[in-house]
Amino acid sequence: MKNTILFCTGPSGSGKSYFIKNTLPDGLFYNLKSATTRDMRVGEVDGREYYFRDEAYFDNTPLVTRLWVNRDFWKPGDRKWLYGVPESEVISHLGQNFTYDVIQPQYVRQMIDWFNMHGLDTSYTYKIAWFLPPKNNFDVVAARANMPNDMAVRRQNTCDASDFLDAAIWPDYILRPITGDMDARLMQYIGAVYDDMIWHRSKIKPNQPKNAR
Repeated sequence: MKNTILFCTGPSGSGKSYFIKNTLPDGLFYNLKSATTRDMRVGEVDGREYYFRDEAYFDNTPLVTRLWVNRDFWKPGDRKWLYGVPESEVISHLGQNFTYDVIQPQYVRQMIDWFNMHGLDTSYTYKIAWFLPPKNNFDVVAARANMPNDMAVRRQNTCDASDFLDAAIWPDYILRPITGDMDARLMQYIGAVYDDMIWHRSKIKPNQPKNAR
């Protein structure tokens, strides 16, 4: 069985991070961390939630994905809010199952293209989960996204059917975990990945001492 990249795609506030932290079995997936130029929030730790870096880092570091989330309302002199998964973050964890928590499908496309370009599609399969927020909660989503205004969030950080079509991908699973609407097929797939991990661990025998008889 190939390793899996589970793309958790959907608007801010739709439950992606909660799903990754509280639904997926411990140790089954490694959650790829992005570098970002935004300020560290209360309770965050560099290297745990994100790698907090300056803009020069993004100009000089090989990246798998590159996001500029405030492009539409950026003005000269403002800080660019950049996000991106460093190549070193992926390479140092190859051989594990991955999750990637991202809003816009175009960045799923970027990561898939990077894996394909490096021949890693022979070792990885891609699964895309589309997280839908509860209805009529756009104000909550905008506030949690920490953006200047609702319309800027709506223009720059969408995740709808047209975004998937523009990225030439389509979700394998659709769920709304905040209201308890889980996709049974996704849960079955996660169960199969978990069973495969347990099976492989059962085949690994501890090293015996050289003088063992």
